[in-house]
Amino acid sequence: MTRTVDPPTTLPRTLARVLLGSFMMFAGVGHMTFLRRDFQAQVPMWLPLDKDFVVLASGVVEVGFGAALLALPRQRRTVGWVLAAFFVAIFPGNVSQYLTHQSAFGLDTDGKRLGRLFFQPVLIALALWSTGAWPRRRR
Repeated sequence: MTRTVDPPTTLPRTLARVLLGSFMMFAGVGHMTFLRRDFQAQVPMWLPLDKDFVVLASGVVEVGFGAALLALPRQRRTVGWVLAAFFVAIFPGNVSQYLTHQSAFGLDTDGKRLGRLFFQPVLIALALWSTGAWPRRRR
């Protein structure tokens, strides 16, 4: 069985991937420790799960994504697609925080909470671009 290896990456993509991986690990640890209550504010009320469980589980997942971004360069495209899907999946929590006027992470006004919504597409694009998952234009 022949295994396809991702082509070499560029320095900017590698730096972005390392930065994103480090950010994911930091956020994941924050979910499980000092940012736990803030992250609970983003769990939608309609989600039929315990908020603390959701925050802890997503923290574990985020640490895993961070580690995968940093330690699995051969699977970087797959990690990029799955991470982008994760960012899409957690977006309703950001919308819920805006709609329910929940203050967390210094997002204590509707304007700040609304601005946060526009950051999620940036994370999705960064996950795809930094891992090479975003299809390159063919010349």
